[in-house]
Amino acid sequence: MVKPEIKMSILEHIEELRTRTFKATIFFIISTFISFSYIKDISYLLQQPANGIKFLQLAPGEYFFSSIKISSYTGLIISSPFIIYQMILFILPGLTTTEKKFFLPILIASICLFFTGVYFSFQILIPAALHFFIRYGSEIVEPLWSFEQYFDFILLLLISTGLAFQIPIIQIILGLMGIISSNKMLRSWKYILLMATVFSAILTPSTDPITQLLLSFAILFLYFGGVLILKFFNK
Repeated sequence: MVKPEIKMSILEHIEELRTRTFKATIFFIISTFISFSYIKDISYLLQQPANGIKFLQLAPGEYFFSSIKISSYTGLIISSPFIIYQMILFILPGLTTTEKKFFLPILIASICLFFTGVYFSFQILIPAALHFFIRYGSEIVEPLWSFEQYFDFILLLLISTGLAFQIPIIQIILGLMGIISSNKMLRSWKYILLMATVFSAILTPSTDPITQLLLSFAILFLYFGGVLILKFFNK
């Protein structure tokens, strides 16, 4: 026997949204407080790519306010799967069976690609950028960096790279919706090459060519990967 669909009123939808938002917010706050309690370990971890560099506190409270910022970002990353889970529970009842079949795999792939981008940035992009900055002018100036500015640089590069890794998701959505085909995407490779160079220059907070070149290659690899996936679906 098919269970009848339960329709909710607008007020019930608003109440459900409020409840799920409250749960997500509480989880984020708890994750942030836990991250703040381990801020020294997190700071040591983020300092690893800049091995040998001395950090300065250039203003009163710089380390304290930077710790709050780092804890907030870390708490957001930790709580993001739970926040997305709450979003899924809110959106899922309104989707058709066909939409559900594509929605969940795309969402899971999007999360995996974001964390892959963060890992790629931490392991490859950030060390390459820091190596360039440390060696450039090392015979003239001694590298003594601001604690706050260093972590702003690290966090911005981590997040921007994670967002850049969403390119295949955007391609798949556009292809499945019939807006653009994989053949048209493939024929536009010259424009994509130019756009990858421009995007890498915009997304990376540094101006060194090594970081921008590595991110450009990553964007091109992701783009052609998205084309292959759409060709697999005959789109």
